[in-house]
Amino acid sequence: MTTSKHIETQAIHAGRINDEQFGSLATPLYQTSTFIFDDAAQGARRFAGEEEGFIYSRLGNPTTRQLEMRVATMEGMDDGAATATGMGAVSAALLANLQAGDHIISSNAIYGCSYALINHMLARFGIEASFVDMSNADNIDAAIKENTKVIFCETPINPNLVVLDLAAIAKVAQKHGILSIVDNTFLTPVLQQPAQYGIDLVVHSATKYLNGHGDVVAGIICGSREMIAHIKGTALKDIGATISPHDAWLILRGLKTLPIRMERHCSNAQKVAEFLEAHPLVSQVYYPGLSSHSGHKFIGKQMKAAGGVIAFELDCNLSQGERFINQLKLFSIAVSLGDAESLVQHPASMTHSPYSQEERLAAGISDSLIRISVGLENSEDLIDDLEQSLAQLAQIKKIKAA
Repeated sequence: MTTSKHIETQAIHAGRINDEQFGSLATPLYQTSTFIFDDAAQGARRFAGEEEGFIYSRLGNPTTRQLEMRVATMEGMDDGAATATGMGAVSAALLANLQAGDHIISSNAIYGCSYALINHMLARFGIEASFVDMSNADNIDAAIKENTKVIFCETPINPNLVVLDLAAIAKVAQKHGILSIVDNTFLTPVLQQPAQYGIDLVVHSATKYLNGHGDVVAGIICGSREMIAHIKGTALKDIGATISPHDAWLILRGLKTLPIRMERHCSNAQKVAEFLEAHPLVSQVYYPGLSSHSGHKFIGKQMKAAGGVIAFELDCNLSQGERFINQLKLFSIAVSLGDAESLVQHPASMTHSPYSQEERLAAGISDSLIRISVGLENSEDLIDDLEQSLAQLAQIKKIKAA
Protein backbone atom coordinates (compact mmCIF):
# COMPACT_ATOMS: atom_id res chain seq x y z
CA MET A 1 0.00 0.00 0.00
CA THR A 2 1.31 3.46 -0.91
CA THR A 3 2.48 5.78 1.83
CA SER A 4 2.50 8.83 -0.48
CA LYS A 5 0.97 12.03 0.87
CA HIS A 6 0.13 13.22 -2.65
CA ILE A 7 -3.44 12.55 -3.73
CA GLU A 8 -2.50 12.05 -7.40
CA THR A 9 -0.36 9.07 -6.37
CA GLN A 10 -2.93 7.81 -3.86
CA ALA A 11 -5.62 7.80 -6.59
CA ILE A 12 -3.57 5.24 -8.51
CA HIS A 13 -1.80 3.19 -5.84
CA ALA A 14 -3.58 3.41 -2.46
CA GLY A 15 -5.15 0.19 -1.17
CA ARG A 16 -3.60 -1.92 -3.89
CA ILE A 17 -3.48 -5.65 -3.17
CA ASN A 18 -0.68 -7.20 -5.22
CA ASP A 19 -1.63 -10.13 -7.42
CA GLU A 20 1.11 -12.49 -6.27
CA GLN A 21 -0.10 -15.42 -8.36
CA PHE A 22 -0.18 -13.81 -11.82
CA GLY A 23 1.31 -10.32 -11.37
CA SER A 24 -1.59 -8.43 -12.92
CA LEU A 25 -0.96 -4.67 -13.20
CA ALA A 26 -4.67 -3.90 -13.43
CA THR A 27 -6.77 -4.61 -10.34
CA PRO A 28 -8.26 -8.12 -10.67
CA LEU A 29 -12.04 -8.35 -10.66
CA TYR A 30 -13.13 -10.93 -8.09
CA GLN A 31 -16.56 -11.56 -9.56
CA THR A 32 -17.62 -14.13 -6.99
CA SER A 33 -20.42 -14.32 -4.46
CA THR A 34 -18.65 -16.58 -1.98
CA PHE A 35 -15.15 -17.76 -0.98
CA ILE A 36 -13.82 -21.26 -0.31
CA PHE A 37 -12.41 -22.14 3.11
CA ASP A 38 -9.48 -24.53 3.52
CA ASP A 39 -11.51 -26.47 6.07
CA ALA A 40 -14.52 -26.10 8.36
CA ALA A 41 -12.39 -24.79 11.21
CA GLN A 42 -11.13 -21.92 9.07
CA GLY A 43 -14.69 -20.98 8.17
CA ALA A 44 -15.62 -20.94 11.83
CA ARG A 45 -12.62 -18.77 12.70
CA ARG A 46 -13.49 -16.23 10.02
CA PHE A 47 -17.12 -16.00 11.10
CA ALA A 48 -15.96 -15.56 14.69
CA GLY A 49 -13.57 -12.78 13.65
CA GLU A 50 -10.55 -14.75 14.83
CA GLU A 51 -8.95 -14.87 11.39
CA GLU A 52 -8.85 -12.30 8.61
CA GLY A 53 -10.13 -13.36 5.23
CA PHE A 54 -13.12 -13.19 2.93
CA ILE A 55 -16.35 -15.08 3.53
CA TYR A 56 -19.11 -13.78 1.25
CA SER A 57 -19.12 -10.72 -1.04
CA ARG A 58 -21.88 -8.97 0.89
CA LEU A 59 -19.47 -8.98 3.84
CA GLY A 60 -16.31 -8.17 1.88
CA ASN A 61 -14.56 -8.75 -1.43
CA PRO A 62 -10.92 -8.17 -2.52
CA THR A 63 -11.87 -5.80 -5.36
CA THR A 64 -14.25 -3.87 -3.14
CA ARG A 65 -11.66 -3.74 -0.37
CA GLN A 66 -9.16 -1.99 -2.63
CA LEU A 67 -11.76 0.65 -3.49
CA GLU A 68 -12.62 1.21 0.17
CA MET A 69 -9.02 1.69 1.22
CA ARG A 70 -8.15 3.87 -1.77
CA VAL A 71 -10.92 6.38 -1.11
CA ALA A 72 -10.31 6.30 2.65
CA THR A 73 -6.63 7.06 2.08
CA MET A 74 -7.51 9.94 -0.22
CA GLU A 75 -9.87 11.31 2.44
CA GLY A 76 -7.13 11.03 5.07
CA MET A 77 -9.22 8.54 7.05
CA ASP A 78 -8.58 5.04 8.38
CA ASP A 79 -11.15 2.89 6.61
CA GLY A 80 -14.06 2.79 4.21
CA ALA A 81 -17.27 0.94 3.41
CA ALA A 82 -18.50 0.70 -0.18
CA THR A 83 -22.24 0.64 -0.83
CA ALA A 84 -24.58 -0.07 -3.72
CA THR A 85 -25.62 3.59 -4.15
CA GLY A 86 -24.92 7.01 -2.71
CA MET A 87 -28.15 6.78 -0.74
CA GLY A 88 -26.96 3.39 0.49
CA ALA A 89 -23.99 5.22 2.01
CA VAL A 90 -26.16 7.94 3.58
CA SER A 91 -28.72 5.49 4.97
CA ALA A 92 -26.11 3.03 6.33
CA ALA A 93 -24.18 5.83 8.06
CA LEU A 94 -27.37 7.13 9.68
CA LEU A 95 -29.11 3.87 10.52
CA ALA A 96 -26.01 2.43 12.17
CA ASN A 97 -25.87 5.42 14.51
CA LEU A 98 -29.52 6.24 15.23
CA GLN A 99 -32.39 4.49 16.97
CA ALA A 100 -35.95 5.29 18.03
CA GLY A 101 -36.04 8.30 20.31
CA ASP A 102 -32.91 9.91 18.87
CA HIS A 103 -32.66 13.34 17.25
CA ILE A 104 -30.71 14.37 14.14
CA ILE A 105 -29.83 17.89 12.98
CA SER A 106 -29.46 18.44 9.22
CA SER A 107 -28.67 21.44 7.09
CA ASN A 108 -31.90 22.90 5.73
CA ALA A 109 -30.89 22.20 2.13
CA ILE A 110 -29.56 18.76 1.18
CA TYR A 111 -30.05 16.34 -1.68
CA GLY A 112 -33.76 15.57 -2.09
CA CYS A 113 -33.56 11.86 -1.30
CA SER A 114 -31.38 12.51 1.76
CA TYR A 115 -34.08 14.94 2.87
CA ALA A 116 -36.81 12.36 2.28
CA LEU A 117 -34.87 9.72 4.22
CA ILE A 118 -34.34 11.99 7.23
CA ASN A 119 -37.65 13.86 7.27
CA HIS A 120 -40.02 11.12 6.11
CA MET A 121 -38.53 7.64 6.51
CA LEU A 122 -36.66 8.04 9.80
CA ALA A 123 -39.68 9.78 11.31
CA ARG A 124 -41.66 6.55 10.82
CA PHE A 125 -39.25 4.84 13.22
CA GLY A 126 -39.38 7.46 15.94
CA ILE A 127 -36.29 9.47 14.97
CA GLU A 128 -36.83 13.22 15.19
CA ALA A 129 -35.16 15.69 12.80
CA SER A 130 -34.45 19.43 12.83
CA PHE A 131 -33.40 21.30 9.68
CA VAL A 132 -31.40 24.45 10.29
CA ASP A 133 -29.37 27.05 8.41
CA MET A 134 -25.86 25.80 9.13
CA SER A 135 -24.13 28.79 7.55
CA ASN A 136 -24.16 30.05 11.15
CA ALA A 137 -22.90 27.35 13.54
CA ASP A 138 -24.80 29.01 16.40
CA ASN A 139 -28.00 27.73 14.77
CA ILE A 140 -26.74 24.17 15.24
CA ASP A 141 -25.89 24.81 18.86
CA ALA A 142 -29.38 26.22 19.45
CA ALA A 143 -31.05 23.14 17.89
CA ILE A 144 -29.22 20.56 20.02
CA LYS A 145 -31.32 18.50 22.43
CA GLU A 146 -30.45 15.91 25.04
CA ASN A 147 -31.22 13.16 22.51
CA THR A 148 -29.28 14.68 19.56
CA LYS A 149 -26.96 12.00 18.17
CA VAL A 150 -25.99 13.13 14.66
CA ILE A 151 -25.24 16.32 12.72
CA PHE A 152 -25.54 15.79 8.95
CA CYS A 153 -24.75 18.21 6.14
CA GLU A 154 -23.37 18.75 2.65
CA THR A 155 -20.92 21.43 1.55
CA PRO A 156 -21.23 22.93 -0.93
CA ILE A 157 -24.93 22.29 -0.50
CA ASN A 158 -26.91 20.61 -3.26
CA PRO A 159 -28.31 22.45 -5.21
CA ASN A 160 -27.69 26.08 -4.24
CA LEU A 161 -23.94 25.78 -3.52
CA VAL A 162 -23.98 27.33 -0.04
CA VAL A 163 -20.61 26.64 1.59
CA LEU A 164 -20.53 25.59 5.26
CA ASP A 165 -17.66 26.04 7.72
CA LEU A 166 -16.62 22.47 8.52
CA ALA A 167 -14.31 23.43 11.38
CA ALA A 168 -17.14 25.35 13.08
CA ILE A 169 -19.57 22.46 12.63
CA ALA A 170 -17.06 19.91 13.96
CA LYS A 171 -16.37 22.14 16.95
CA VAL A 172 -20.07 22.15 17.90
CA ALA A 173 -20.31 18.37 17.41
CA GLN A 174 -17.23 17.68 19.54
CA LYS A 175 -18.39 20.08 22.25
CA HIS A 176 -21.58 18.04 22.70
CA GLY A 177 -20.20 14.58 21.89
CA ILE A 178 -22.31 14.29 18.73
CA LEU A 179 -21.37 12.36 15.58
CA SER A 180 -20.73 14.58 12.54
CA ILE A 181 -21.37 13.31 8.99
CA VAL A 182 -20.56 15.27 5.82
CA ASP A 183 -21.53 14.45 2.24
CA ASN A 184 -18.43 15.34 0.21
CA THR A 185 -19.78 14.31 -3.20
CA PHE A 186 -19.58 17.74 -4.86
CA LEU A 187 -15.87 18.31 -4.18
CA THR A 188 -14.32 14.83 -3.71
CA PRO A 189 -11.20 14.34 -1.56
CA VAL A 190 -9.19 16.03 -4.31
CA LEU A 191 -10.70 19.41 -3.39
CA GLN A 192 -11.85 18.95 0.21
CA GLN A 193 -11.06 16.56 3.06
CA PRO A 194 -13.58 17.06 5.89
CA ALA A 195 -11.57 14.87 8.31
CA GLN A 196 -8.92 17.60 8.40
CA TYR A 197 -11.47 19.81 10.16
CA GLY A 198 -12.65 17.22 12.69
CA ILE A 199 -15.57 15.58 10.85
CA ASP A 200 -16.19 11.97 11.94
CA LEU A 201 -17.72 10.34 8.85
CA VAL A 202 -17.59 11.31 5.19
CA VAL A 203 -20.02 9.93 2.60
CA HIS A 204 -19.92 10.06 -1.19
CA SER A 205 -22.17 9.21 -4.04
CA ALA A 206 -19.40 7.40 -5.92
CA THR A 207 -21.75 7.48 -8.90
CA LYS A 208 -20.58 11.03 -9.48
CA TYR A 209 -16.97 12.28 -9.74
CA LEU A 210 -15.26 9.28 -8.13
CA ASN A 211 -16.41 7.08 -11.01
CA GLY A 212 -16.76 9.92 -13.49
CA HIS A 213 -18.10 8.01 -16.48
CA GLY A 214 -21.85 7.78 -15.91
CA ASP A 215 -21.99 3.98 -15.91
CA VAL A 216 -22.13 3.05 -12.20
CA VAL A 217 -24.28 3.78 -9.15
CA ALA A 218 -22.41 3.38 -5.87
CA GLY A 219 -21.52 5.00 -2.56
CA ILE A 220 -18.64 5.18 -0.07
CA ILE A 221 -18.46 5.90 3.67
CA CYS A 222 -15.09 6.82 5.23
CA GLY A 223 -14.20 7.08 8.91
CA SER A 224 -12.26 5.47 11.74
CA ARG A 225 -11.76 1.70 11.76
CA GLU A 226 -14.14 1.38 14.71
CA MET A 227 -16.90 3.43 13.08
CA ILE A 228 -16.62 1.65 9.74
CA ALA A 229 -16.59 -1.78 11.44
CA HIS A 230 -19.76 -0.79 13.28
CA ILE A 231 -21.48 0.31 10.06
CA LYS A 232 -20.39 -2.82 8.17
CA GLY A 233 -21.40 -5.13 11.01
CA THR A 234 -24.87 -3.64 11.46
CA ALA A 235 -26.75 -1.58 8.87
CA LEU A 236 -24.69 -2.57 5.86
CA LYS A 237 -24.54 -6.29 6.66
CA ASP A 238 -28.18 -6.71 7.62
CA ILE A 239 -29.87 -4.35 5.16
CA GLY A 240 -27.47 -5.45 2.43
CA ALA A 241 -26.89 -2.29 0.34
CA THR A 242 -23.39 -3.46 -0.60
CA ILE A 243 -21.63 -2.72 -3.87
CA SER A 244 -21.06 -5.32 -6.60
CA PRO A 245 -17.40 -6.21 -7.28
CA HIS A 246 -17.78 -5.17 -10.92
CA ASP A 247 -18.96 -1.68 -9.96
CA ALA A 248 -16.09 -1.38 -7.48
CA TRP A 249 -13.69 -2.37 -10.26
CA LEU A 250 -15.10 0.32 -12.59
CA ILE A 251 -14.76 3.01 -9.91
CA LEU A 252 -11.16 1.97 -9.20
CA ARG A 253 -10.45 2.56 -12.87
CA GLY A 254 -12.18 5.94 -12.77
CA LEU A 255 -10.31 7.06 -9.65
CA LYS A 256 -6.96 6.94 -11.45
CA THR A 257 -7.89 10.04 -13.45
CA LEU A 258 -9.92 11.83 -10.75
CA PRO A 259 -7.32 14.52 -9.91
CA ILE A 260 -6.83 15.34 -13.59
CA ARG A 261 -10.55 15.34 -14.29
CA MET A 262 -11.26 17.64 -11.34
CA GLU A 263 -8.79 20.19 -12.69
CA ARG A 264 -10.72 20.32 -15.98
CA HIS A 265 -14.15 20.34 -14.31
CA CYS A 266 -13.07 23.28 -12.14
CA SER A 267 -11.41 25.32 -14.89
CA ASN A 268 -14.39 24.82 -17.22
CA ALA A 269 -16.90 25.68 -14.49
CA GLN A 270 -15.03 28.87 -13.56
CA LYS A 271 -15.20 30.12 -17.15
CA VAL A 272 -18.86 29.17 -17.52
CA ALA A 273 -19.77 30.81 -14.20
CA GLU A 274 -18.03 34.04 -15.19
CA PHE A 275 -19.90 34.05 -18.51
CA LEU A 276 -23.26 33.49 -16.80
CA GLU A 277 -22.63 36.16 -14.18
CA ALA A 278 -21.98 38.73 -16.93
CA HIS A 279 -25.12 37.86 -18.95
CA PRO A 280 -28.07 40.26 -18.61
CA LEU A 281 -30.66 37.45 -18.55
CA VAL A 282 -29.01 35.71 -15.58
CA SER A 283 -30.16 37.31 -12.34
CA GLN A 284 -27.98 35.29 -9.94
CA VAL A 285 -25.14 32.78 -10.16
CA TYR A 286 -24.28 30.45 -7.27
CA TYR A 287 -20.68 29.29 -7.62
CA PRO A 288 -18.02 29.56 -4.90
CA GLY A 289 -15.35 30.34 -7.48
CA LEU A 290 -16.90 33.79 -8.02
CA SER A 291 -15.78 36.59 -5.71
CA SER A 292 -19.45 37.58 -5.38
CA HIS A 293 -20.28 34.26 -3.69
CA SER A 294 -20.38 34.12 0.11
CA GLY A 295 -18.37 30.89 0.09
CA HIS A 296 -15.51 32.33 -1.96
CA LYS A 297 -13.55 32.99 1.25
CA PHE A 298 -13.16 29.21 1.71
CA ILE A 299 -11.29 28.75 -1.58
CA GLY A 300 -7.64 27.99 -0.84
CA LYS A 301 -8.52 27.16 2.76
CA GLN A 302 -11.24 24.56 3.33
CA MET A 303 -11.65 24.01 -0.42
CA LYS A 304 -8.83 23.80 -2.96
CA ALA A 305 -11.22 24.88 -5.73
CA ALA A 306 -14.93 25.40 -6.31
CA GLY A 307 -15.83 22.20 -8.15
CA GLY A 308 -17.78 21.59 -11.33
CA VAL A 309 -21.40 22.33 -10.33
CA ILE A 310 -23.08 25.71 -10.92
CA ALA A 311 -26.57 26.87 -10.01
CA PHE A 312 -28.16 30.00 -11.41
CA GLU A 313 -31.41 31.93 -11.71
CA LEU A 314 -32.76 33.23 -15.00
CA ASP A 315 -34.74 36.43 -15.36
CA CYS A 316 -37.75 34.62 -16.81
CA ASN A 317 -40.86 32.65 -15.91
CA LEU A 318 -41.02 28.87 -15.45
CA SER A 319 -42.08 28.03 -19.02
CA GLN A 320 -39.33 30.23 -20.44
CA GLY A 321 -36.83 28.50 -18.18
CA GLU A 322 -38.00 25.12 -19.48
CA ARG A 323 -37.53 26.37 -23.03
CA PHE A 324 -34.01 27.52 -22.21
CA ILE A 325 -33.14 24.03 -20.93
CA ASN A 326 -34.75 22.33 -23.93
CA GLN A 327 -32.78 24.46 -26.43
CA LEU A 328 -29.37 23.43 -25.08
CA LYS A 329 -27.44 21.09 -27.37
CA LEU A 330 -24.32 20.01 -25.45
CA PHE A 331 -25.90 19.98 -21.98
CA SER A 332 -27.91 16.77 -21.65
CA ILE A 333 -31.10 17.08 -19.59
CA ALA A 334 -30.33 14.60 -16.83
CA VAL A 335 -29.89 14.41 -13.09
CA SER A 336 -26.57 13.37 -11.52
CA LEU A 337 -23.25 15.17 -11.93
CA GLY A 338 -19.54 14.56 -12.28
CA ASP A 339 -19.67 12.86 -15.68
CA ALA A 340 -17.51 13.73 -18.69
CA GLU A 341 -20.68 15.05 -20.31
CA SER A 342 -22.21 18.35 -19.18
CA LEU A 343 -25.67 17.99 -17.64
CA VAL A 344 -28.54 20.36 -16.83
CA GLN A 345 -31.55 19.84 -14.58
CA HIS A 346 -34.33 21.69 -12.74
CA PRO A 347 -33.98 20.95 -9.00
CA ALA A 348 -37.50 21.96 -7.90
CA SER A 349 -39.16 19.45 -10.23
CA MET A 350 -36.41 16.82 -10.31
CA THR A 351 -33.71 16.16 -7.67
CA HIS A 352 -35.43 18.14 -4.91
CA SER A 353 -39.04 17.23 -5.64
CA PRO A 354 -39.32 15.42 -2.24
CA TYR A 355 -39.43 18.91 -0.70
CA SER A 356 -42.78 20.68 -0.59
CA GLN A 357 -42.78 24.13 -2.21
CA GLU A 358 -42.76 25.75 1.22
CA GLU A 359 -39.83 23.58 2.33
CA ARG A 360 -37.90 24.33 -0.87
CA LEU A 361 -38.30 28.08 -0.44
CA ALA A 362 -37.20 27.84 3.21
CA ALA A 363 -34.10 25.99 2.02
CA GLY A 364 -33.34 28.58 -0.66
CA ILE A 365 -34.39 26.42 -3.62
CA SER A 366 -36.54 28.53 -5.93
CA ASP A 367 -38.68 27.31 -8.82
CA SER A 368 -36.45 29.27 -11.22
CA LEU A 369 -33.20 27.66 -10.05
CA ILE A 370 -31.26 25.73 -12.69
CA ARG A 371 -28.30 23.44 -11.87
CA ILE A 372 -25.62 22.46 -14.33
CA SER A 373 -22.80 19.97 -13.99
CA VAL A 374 -19.98 21.26 -16.16
CA GLY A 375 -18.25 18.42 -17.96
CA LEU A 376 -14.93 17.91 -19.72
CA GLU A 377 -15.81 19.40 -23.11
CA ASN A 378 -14.08 22.49 -24.46
CA SER A 379 -15.26 25.44 -22.37
CA GLU A 380 -15.75 27.66 -25.44
CA ASP A 381 -18.17 25.13 -26.90
CA LEU A 382 -20.12 25.00 -23.64
CA ILE A 383 -20.33 28.80 -23.45
CA ASP A 384 -21.43 28.98 -27.10
CA ASP A 385 -24.21 26.51 -26.34
CA LEU A 386 -25.42 28.53 -23.35
CA GLU A 387 -25.18 31.72 -25.42
CA GLN A 388 -27.36 30.40 -28.26
CA SER A 389 -30.05 29.23 -25.84
CA LEU A 390 -29.97 32.52 -23.93
CA ALA A 391 -30.20 34.40 -27.25
CA GLN A 392 -33.40 32.53 -28.10
CA LEU A 393 -34.75 33.32 -24.64
CA ALA A 394 -33.93 37.01 -25.14
CA GLN A 395 -35.81 37.00 -28.43
CA ILE A 396 -38.90 35.42 -26.81
CA LYS A 397 -38.87 37.96 -23.99
CA LYS A 398 -38.50 40.79 -26.52
CA ILE A 399 -41.45 39.53 -28.55
CA LYS A 400 -43.63 39.13 -25.46
CA ALA A 401 -42.65 42.58 -24.23
CA ALA A 402 -43.63 44.05 -27.57
